[in-house]
Amino acid sequence: MKPIQVGLLGAGTVGSGTFKVLKRNQEEIKRRAGRGIEIAMVADLDTARAREVAGEGVKVVSDAREVIANPEIDIVIELIGGYGIARQLVLEAIAAGKHVVTANKALLAVHGTEIFAAAHAKGVMVAFEAAVAGGIPIIKALREGLTANSIQWLAGIINGTTNFILSEMRDKGLDFATVLKEAQRLGYAEADPTFDIEGVDAGHKVTLMSALAFGIPVQFDKAHIEGITKLAAQDIKYAEQLGYRIKLLGVTKRTAKGIELRVHPSLVPSKRLLANVEGAMNAVVVHGDAVGTTLYYGKGAGSEPTASAVIADLVDITRLHTADAAHRVPHLAFHPDALSDLQVLPMSEVVTSYYLRLRVADQAGVLAKVTGLLATAGISIDAVLQREADEVGGEGSTQTDLIILTHDAREGTVDDVLAELQALPTVLEPIVRIRKEELK
Repeated sequence: MKPIQVGLLGAGTVGSGTFKVLKRNQEEIKRRAGRGIEIAMVADLDTARAREVAGEGVKVVSDAREVIANPEIDIVIELIGGYGIARQLVLEAIAAGKHVVTANKALLAVHGTEIFAAAHAKGVMVAFEAAVAGGIPIIKALREGLTANSIQWLAGIINGTTNFILSEMRDKGLDFATVLKEAQRLGYAEADPTFDIEGVDAGHKVTLMSALAFGIPVQFDKAHIEGITKLAAQDIKYAEQLGYRIKLLGVTKRTAKGIELRVHPSLVPSKRLLANVEGAMNAVVVHGDAVGTTLYYGKGAGSEPTASAVIADLVDITRLHTADAAHRVPHLAFHPDALSDLQVLPMSEVVTSYYLRLRVADQAGVLAKVTGLLATAGISIDAVLQREADEVGGEGSTQTDLIILTHDAREGTVDDVLAELQALPTVLEPIVRIRKEELK
């Protein structure tokens, strides 16, 4: 049987990895797919680079639309990235009857509803394993492996750049700005790292996983997103002393009121497996009613790990290429006409527990006043840690740090009581609030 013909848009890091892995493992891949898979055409503005990546026998062009227009091409791989031209090209490929494989989480998180609807109407597949957590097959697990379960929650370290930065801050006691520069020097962080360090990249990924887990449309605009830029080295140190590590988590949960969808730094108990994911690695924990808690761990980025996911999608499409479209696995795991209208909760309605750090005057009655206001608001305390004044500000200091861990409370209630606490004359600096996830 003739190999299935693939067109590649973008011959950068992941594109070159896709060529390498396809070539190295071509016989294994053919045995699994039932026929050969061949990249026959590549589009890249840098045609010299593309020719170097593609090698002999592959047509290289500068215009992506030439690939889409080629009637011999069955599958288009989109590795351009971004929201702009990538959206147009994906929609044009679908309109031309091509299946699409993409690693573009930003595109799908923002325009996924439109793209999946277009693909469903045309009877083609859009596969996106590489869009979340690189080489970890988390999309496959959510769409197929856990299909018998009512998924209750998932939480993930899904951005390697921020996890590397937090690991270095904890290990070396350095501040955020210093470690960011080192991450850029080592190539873990981009020259403009905004999407990573502000949590946007993780937000795109958890939005897609939430849709798959709960059968809701992709709704990135409703996600609550905070990054790691305001984290201080002393909070990482205090968290460690209390038995926690701080990680940037993407969290989505099913609750009686609706779906939680959020990205923010979180204290995670040190004994949890997720707390021990270090460096640039990724991990996702999923809790289903039947299976319990499962963990997916591996490299979340890089040339060949991401190419592994791209090729897995190529194999899936090759296997199902001639299948009745109505009997393929739906893009978002649930059939399009069975998607839920469960609301995504505003952050004020989310219930979780908290780490609070207050820089206060070192004088009698301060702790009693703080705990009294928390009690009046109905917020119970799990633990209190008060530092010695000279430990915080040096010998003779009149200030100290008061660290409080709370039990579960509604975010809106916590917002209100923090405003009251901040107004106290004995609270000397902005209060630090970090959410705590026990992941039980």
